[in-house]
Amino acid sequence: MASPVPQASGEAPKKVTLTSYVGFDSITEQIEKKMLKRGFAFNVMVVGRTGMGKSTLVNTLFAAHLKESNAPKRADAHRQTVEIQSVSHVIEENGVRLKLTITDTPGYGDQVNNDNCWEPITKHLKEQYSAFLRKELTPAREKRIPDTRIHAVLFFIAPTGHALSPLDITVMKKISEVANVIPVIAKSDSLTMEERTAFKRRIKEEIEFHGIRCYPYMDVEDDVILSDQDRIERQAMQTIRDMIPFAIVGSERNVVIEGKAVRGRRTRWGIIDVENENHCEFVHLRNFLTRTHLQDMIETTASVHYEAFRTKQLVALKESTSQMGSYRSGPETASMTASQTSAA
Repeated sequence: MASPVPQASGEAPKKVTLTSYVGFDSITEQIEKKMLKRGFAFNVMVVGRTGMGKSTLVNTLFAAHLKESNAPKRADAHRQTVEIQSVSHVIEENGVRLKLTITDTPGYGDQVNNDNCWEPITKHLKEQYSAFLRKELTPAREKRIPDTRIHAVLFFIAPTGHALSPLDITVMKKISEVANVIPVIAKSDSLTMEERTAFKRRIKEEIEFHGIRCYPYMDVEDDVILSDQDRIERQAMQTIRDMIPFAIVGSERNVVIEGKAVRGRRTRWGIIDVENENHCEFVHLRNFLTRTHLQDMIETTASVHYEAFRTKQLVALKESTSQMGSYRSGPETASMTASQTSAA
C-alpha cells in the first residue's frame, strides 16, 4: 500500500471525496444544542436627549415592557451630569434564551453646557472592555466570562429636519471609535415623507464628511475572491447601509386598523402603524438588530473594538514593565542590555 505523499509547506489542502458517510456534518447540530443550553447575551446602549422615545423604542423592538421611561421628575429636572443606568432581563423565544441588558444615558445633551458630556458614555464602554480583559488575564479565570461589553449603541437623532448638531457629530464620532453605532431618527412621524428623505440624505452626507464609522462596516478587500453567497450578503449589507439612519416610530399601544389590532399611534391626522414599511423603517431596524445581524454585532464587538482596546492596553503594559525593569536595573545594566540587544 502506497504511503500518502507529504504535503509541501504552504500548499493549500486538497479536497477529498469521502467513500462513505462519516457523520461530522452533525457538528452544526452539536454547536446549536450547546449554545441553546448556554443561552445568549446581547447588550444595547441607547444615547439621545430626553424625550426622544428611547425606552419606548426598546420596548417596541423586543415586544415587552423592559424599560421604564427616564424622563426627569420635577425633583431632578436639572441633571448636572450624564448618568449610566443598566437593566437586565432574560427573555425567551421558541426555546432560545437571551439575556438582554439595556443601558441608558439620561442627562445626555440636557445641560446648558454640554462640554465633554460624552466622557461618561465612552468611559462606561471602555470600563466594560477593561473588566473583561482583567478577567481574561486572571490565571484561574472563569470557564465562561460574563460578557458586559456593549454590542450596539442606538444613537437617537432629533427630527429637526435640518442637520446634525455639532454635539451629535462629536459624540457619534467619539462613540464610533469604541463601539458599534447605529443612528436612528427618533419620532420620524413628525416629518413629512419629503422632509424625512431630505433629512436622511443630509445626515448621510455629514456622517461621511466627518468620517463617522457607523455599523455595519464595509471593509472591501481587493485580493479576496467572493463567492455568490458573499456577494449576496455584501449586497444585503449595502442595502442596510443605504437605509441608515433608520427613520423610526415606537409605540407600545395597540390601535385598530380595519378591525385588526396593530402597534401604532393615533393622531388627529390619522394612524401610524409602527410595522407598516410605508409609515416608518421600524421593521427594517428590528430585522437588522434581531434577525440578521445580532450575532455579527457580538462578534464585531469582540474582534474589532475589544481587540483594539486589548492590544492598546497590553502594549502599554509591556512598555511600562520594560521601563520599570530598566529603572530597577540601573543605568549601567540598562546600557549593557541595550548594547546586547543591538548586537543581536
